[in-house]
Amino acid sequence: MAPMPTLSAGLDYVDLMFLGRPQIIAAALLHSVDGVAIVDPGPASTLPVLVSELERRGMSVADVRTILLTHIHLDHAGATGSLLARNPAIDVYVHERGAPHMVDPSTLLASAQRLYGDAMDTLWGEFRAVPATQVRVMKGGERVRAAGRQLDVAYTPGHASHHVSYLDRSSGVAFAGDTAGIRRGPHPYVMPPTPPPDIDLSAWRASVDQLLDWRPATLFVTHFGPYDDVAGQLRELMERLEDWARTARALLARPDLTDDQRCDEFVRLGQLDLRRHMPEAAAEAYGRAGRLDYSWYGLKRYLDTAGRR
Repeated sequence: MAPMPTLSAGLDYVDLMFLGRPQIIAAALLHSVDGVAIVDPGPASTLPVLVSELERRGMSVADVRTILLTHIHLDHAGATGSLLARNPAIDVYVHERGAPHMVDPSTLLASAQRLYGDAMDTLWGEFRAVPATQVRVMKGGERVRAAGRQLDVAYTPGHASHHVSYLDRSSGVAFAGDTAGIRRGPHPYVMPPTPPPDIDLSAWRASVDQLLDWRPATLFVTHFGPYDDVAGQLRELMERLEDWARTARALLARPDLTDDQRCDEFVRLGQLDLRRHMPEAAAEAYGRAGRLDYSWYGLKRYLDTAGRR
């Protein structure tokens, strides 16, 4: 497997080894004499790995000054409250749409429970509330200071209505969460993560334009890591997103299929596409990073509410 781009001094990332598997969830680390900042600390189920990896680098949770959330989904933000329980002085930056759910996660967890069912605890662990005093609310357009760096903030919805991205102009790295898709190892294949509840294809196109306008040298995606062919990755993402939307529209237009059959067919076609582009093992790993059945449910919800446009 070819190596991914190396980040600049003071920037690093941790493979959180989600469910014991590599290259599923990455947490970005920014560090300097001013302390440590974490972009998307991941779920609480992987907190022991994050703590261990901080210690291996000569850091600790006590050194963390800032958590920068791209959005509040459990695989990105779930460990935040647990980190605050260990270090109550951490500042948590989050978009205004997501902030209330970090302080009172009951609605967020109820929604996730409907999707993940009995697997909730195994997948994500405990989602602890964040004290309101430590939440720093953003709209997009701000510049925030973290670990001695100035980061530009942009509102980048599409995958989630509460999604932001961060640009460190000193290194050229844009921390894009899920807005820039799922990509693993050396593969050019970019998978759109489209789970419910608030996929918005129109907003996603505008967010990709925002990332391109930044002209970053590197995209850092939570699933998984840094990539430096920015324009190519974003083009691949949008082409596949449009293709998935066409497929979903066609399946929704078929009266001969039940809802379960439509989902099964979407998954089958997605798996075939993956296997056309990579070996079997790599295709299975992509499926673990972004489940195709969840993506079907998100696209179906969007197309139903958008009038199947």
